Amino acid sequence: MTDRLVVKRTARAILLDGEEMILIKRTKPGEKPYWITPGGGVEPEDATVVAALHREVDEELGAKVTDVVPAFVDTVSHSTHHAAHGVKVQHFFVCRLESMDLSRRHGPEVDEPCGEYDVVRVPFTREGVASVEVVPPSLRAYLDANIEGVRALLADDLE
Repeated sequence: MTDRLVVKRTARAILLDGEEMILIKRTKPGEKPYWITPGGGVEPEDATVVAALHREVDEELGAKVTDVVPAFVDTVSHSTHHAAHGVKVQHFFVCRLESMDLSRRHGPEVDEPCGEYDVVRVPFTREGVASVEVVPPSLRAYLDANIEGVRALLADDLE
């Protein structure tokens, strides 16, 4: 089997603050709301995928994160009008919220929003995650199967 062309990479935060996970509720005109983890595309000026994560969390939440640990990778078909058909690789990192100031939010989601971007907190439990429509579905399934494991990625004795 031949490798597929990676046409986009994203960095997303499974962002924990104590016993809660911070998500963004997306509401686009005429569509049902859905919930996403903070993050977005890796840009050419980002030195690394983790640098992109820090930039995106700062843009979307006015936030700083610590203890960034790779947790999950999702690969999905993707095509844009700029690139050939290929795949999008989404890198999910579990991390802790260090600080957040929503008045510092900036970037395209804030400056030119398509719908609403509401910051919400849900309990970091199976029930909490299941209470909202987290996308992508592969992340929802991963979290449902691995709540304890994700918490363990931030354990003091992991290093």
